[in-house]
Amino acid sequence: MAVIAPPEAPPVRRPRPWYRHLYVQVLVAIAAGVTLGHFVPATGEAMKPLGDGFIKLVKMIIAPVIFLTIVTGIAGMRDLAAVGRVAGKTFGYFLTFSTLALCVGLLVANVVRPGAGLNIDPASLDGGEVAAYAAKAHESTLTGFLLGIIPDSFLSGLAGGNILQTLFVAILFGIGLAMIGERGARVTDALEDLSLAVFKVVAILMKAAPIGAFGAMAFTIGAYGLGALANLAALVATFYLTSLLFVVVVLGAVARVAGFSLFRLIGYLKAELLLVLGTSSSESALPALIEKMERAGCPKSIVGLVVPTGYSFNLDGTNIYMTLAALFIAQATNVDLTLGEQLLLLGVAMLSSKGAAGVTGAGFITLAATLSIVPSVPVAGMALILGVDRFMSECRSLTNFIGNAVATIVVARWEGRFDKARFDAAIRGEALPVDEQDADAIPAE
Repeated sequence: MAVIAPPEAPPVRRPRPWYRHLYVQVLVAIAAGVTLGHFVPATGEAMKPLGDGFIKLVKMIIAPVIFLTIVTGIAGMRDLAAVGRVAGKTFGYFLTFSTLALCVGLLVANVVRPGAGLNIDPASLDGGEVAAYAAKAHESTLTGFLLGIIPDSFLSGLAGGNILQTLFVAILFGIGLAMIGERGARVTDALEDLSLAVFKVVAILMKAAPIGAFGAMAFTIGAYGLGALANLAALVATFYLTSLLFVVVVLGAVARVAGFSLFRLIGYLKAELLLVLGTSSSESALPALIEKMERAGCPKSIVGLVVPTGYSFNLDGTNIYMTLAALFIAQATNVDLTLGEQLLLLGVAMLSSKGAAGVTGAGFITLAATLSIVPSVPVAGMALILGVDRFMSECRSLTNFIGNAVATIVVARWEGRFDKARFDAAIRGEALPVDEQDADAIPAE
């Protein structure tokens, strides 16, 4: 009588040692960068190429990630009416919460009044350093922004490094593939296979994240010093607390209504958030955010539309910063703005904040654009906050990043396509079976 051997037990997946987790490595790198920049400032400043190099590596892969994610997502939907419906809901969400963030910044600035009592004479301010930002802001008109979305050629939309141009080309190509039906299936399958390789490249690049975070943080502290924070502590503290309240109260309430925990989502994205903190750029974690949101139960077609678009149109942190900083400058220079002038400031900020890239310095440029249209507040007053803008850039990027993660889940839920079971499994760090939704996802850490 033959003896049937019992089936082999599946191999036990041993937990990864704590020091091999990306978030631990990035956290250690940030601490090392702060230490080096504080105690050996010159050496810290010399570490700048490490941070710049890492961000360039990530930006190199952003266009392929966005293009492949959007094209395969839209081509897989086949229902073009659904694409338009998702886009409409996405922009409705962005407009609502971007405006709310601007209003929150305006309200807090009027209540706390962080610039009151400084009594700065605008004529005494050195506007030399601000001039470069003002010049860039002057070049940024609404018409120029809209025309800038259209690339010079199909390929330049992928190679130019402009997220909105890549988004524009990808949506058109995805719609084209969806319209030719089965004849486009071979192209879609090939792009799906290419996605596997591209996301593997992302995984390789992320191994350099601790080095990039170390270099960027060492430079920031070495160049500006922790002492720069003390000079404008009231503004920095007000901005950080306002952003924290916006995330916890506003986005927390949105998450609760949408049926998920904001804090569990933040825990799931901790490695990416630390990377954003270290590099002061939310773009550094864009590819990883796309991958993780797909793994957490959001369909590729929705992730591909919401995340890249959100990097230009859903900048909650930047919006809070703009109205708060504008009123700080007005208060510091003893400029009393009427309610009408503040509403004008709010309206201008709503327009100038659209299209701000998720890179360091973009918030300062959009602030210059806003102040240049509202003559009551002196543009030269931006020199007051130039020294601490880098420190506030980190908070802007973190708030923007969290806001886009929440927006992705909310839009997916509105569409009835949010897989809560997969979200809960991803939050727990469980290995998930690869299905059609996340066939190009990077394996779980």
